Amino acid sequence: MDTNQYLEMFLEESKEHLQACNEQLLELEKNPDDLAIVNEIFRSAHTLKGMSATMGYEDIADLTHEMENVLDAIRNSKISVSTEILDIVFSAVDYLEEMVMDIEEGGTGKKDVQELVTALNRVETGQSAIVAPVMETAASTLAVEPLKRDTSALHYDDYELTVIGQSQEQGFHAYEISVTLREDCLLKAARVFMVFEILEKSGEIVKTKPSVEHLENEDFDEVFTIVLISKEEASSLEAKVMKVSEVDQVDIHPVMDASLTTGQLPAEPEAVSVATTAKETGKEIAVPQKGRRATNAHNANKTIRVNIDRLDILMNLFEELVIDRGRLKSIASELHNPDLNETVERMIRVSGDLQNIILNMRMIPVETVFNRFPKMVRQLARDLEKKINLEIIGAETELDRTVIDEIGDPLVHLIRNALDHGIESPAERLAKGKREEGTVTLRAYHSGNHVFIELEDDGAGINKERVLQEALARGVVTEEIAAKLTDRQIAELVMASGFSTAEKITDVSGRGVGLDVVKSTIESLGGHITIDSKEGQGSLFQVQLPLTLSIISVMLVNLDKDIYAIPLSSIIETAIIQTSDILNAHNQKVIDFRGSIVPLVNLKGIFEMDGAREKEEFQSVVIVRKGERMAGLVVDSFIGQQEIVLKSLGNYLQNVFAISGATILGNGQVALIVDCNALIK
Repeated sequence: MDTNQYLEMFLEESKEHLQACNEQLLELEKNPDDLAIVNEIFRSAHTLKGMSATMGYEDIADLTHEMENVLDAIRNSKISVSTEILDIVFSAVDYLEEMVMDIEEGGTGKKDVQELVTALNRVETGQSAIVAPVMETAASTLAVEPLKRDTSALHYDDYELTVIGQSQEQGFHAYEISVTLREDCLLKAARVFMVFEILEKSGEIVKTKPSVEHLENEDFDEVFTIVLISKEEASSLEAKVMKVSEVDQVDIHPVMDASLTTGQLPAEPEAVSVATTAKETGKEIAVPQKGRRATNAHNANKTIRVNIDRLDILMNLFEELVIDRGRLKSIASELHNPDLNETVERMIRVSGDLQNIILNMRMIPVETVFNRFPKMVRQLARDLEKKINLEIIGAETELDRTVIDEIGDPLVHLIRNALDHGIESPAERLAKGKREEGTVTLRAYHSGNHVFIELEDDGAGINKERVLQEALARGVVTEEIAAKLTDRQIAELVMASGFSTAEKITDVSGRGVGLDVVKSTIESLGGHITIDSKEGQGSLFQVQLPLTLSIISVMLVNLDKDIYAIPLSSIIETAIIQTSDILNAHNQKVIDFRGSIVPLVNLKGIFEMDGAREKEEFQSVVIVRKGERMAGLVVDSFIGQQEIVLKSLGNYLQNVFAISGATILGNGQVALIVDCNALIK
């Protein structure tokens, strides 16, 4: 069997099952007597074993089989849940994640699992097992007989059993119809459609194997099975299906009543069926009613999996549409045609709705990043000999996929920093009158066009005096600057490159690498990070990120004959000021903006353009902010707000100062996008 066509599905589902194992193992550690959790882990492991064996990944199948044995021994009360047992099962899941990752990167998924298999065997039999640290070894040569794909047996859920059982009570037949296409069949999806069309005229389809989506994509060999409810005889149905071209064989078997009496049907015989939606086909199943009460029907499965590359293509096409939309709007304003203006306005509204839909399709819950942290915190807490409770709030908050892809590593650094530097040891906490167990809270929430991710701990906080001394010793700040820094600015010195207050280097921290990487990564995403800390009480790291990076709102401004775009997310206000109100402080032009001294940045000077307008009576200024810092960008004039498509300048121009990208305007002109963060910095 050619398994390549199933590889993407295997990888995606394997990751889901392994994540489920991790989450349930953490729950089991808190509730060791809850056998329902053990059953959930067992089901995930069992499914993963079947998938990996079918795909030919023998080492994964072998290891999950041993995991199953341990879990089975727990649920049959042969062994009890303990920290030692959980450590070994966690190690097994770690191995499995590494093997799946290797497959995703083009490897074979092979790994020497014999040592871990032996440890699992010892646990299963009630013996003590000491697991050596996970080490990379030579590829395993263990041979495991791959499991055969079971194409004959269909498994029914409660809903399907209910529909079939009640239809049989009404005198209908329920058939499993297996259709075999010829090996040389060229248009399998077309033949499947023709079979569906014939059978739907004779009854109602309840289930298919494989799913309808796989059938449409021709993701099956030559055989597919349909479960049909009908009053026609099997011989009649067989004759009809055999008339379809390239059908080689039709096997029809009744769904036996015995299969429906396994305790899965509702106990009340008066329960009746109503027209409802089938899980797989999306078709309505009309079963004659009997009585007045209806069974609960499952909701239709309204979720489909779409390859992210397709969404990227869709986004690129829509970005081109946004550019053309701007061009059409510009033309319409020049022609002054009422009908054209009305049509353009409607197109703008419709395309705006389309834009929201497309952007929402790219949004992914931050849960996909957050769900890796509980297990990491558990292990780090043990390594550091600390007691730590991780609370996650707002995991359902959504971010653009491109931001999600980049935010994981910075959050890992922040969490490791909080556990190592923030939370004290149990003895220290008790001495300070705190609870022995420290709390780290990870929360996410929306605010305007931004997502905020906060990491808060109730630890020791930042020793500002020690930070300042270290910053002076390393030359990060001068004595003159240090005397003027606020508490927040001192705390944020820990994000300087190479900065570290660790007294010794450990595996967790102390090498001066971490928070500076966090800061640079977040700023590269158009966000920023702030720190609030109270010594002895804890710290709060707040990360602000844009919802999306591809289509942004900007203020267009004129600089001589060129047009520049300033992101609205950075703008506080635009203002027209008198040149006479500009002051000088420390050789820097500044203005008094609502009680705050704001330095002025002449964009023409920054971009080496001629024609400064300092002698004119009035100046156009855009006030921008980055964290607590502000600046006034001096421009020639304002044009107005507009949504634009952010395009990269490419590798050749990637290091241009204070320019983060470019866009194409409605008149075809290219406008450069100003990087306010770089200017303020």
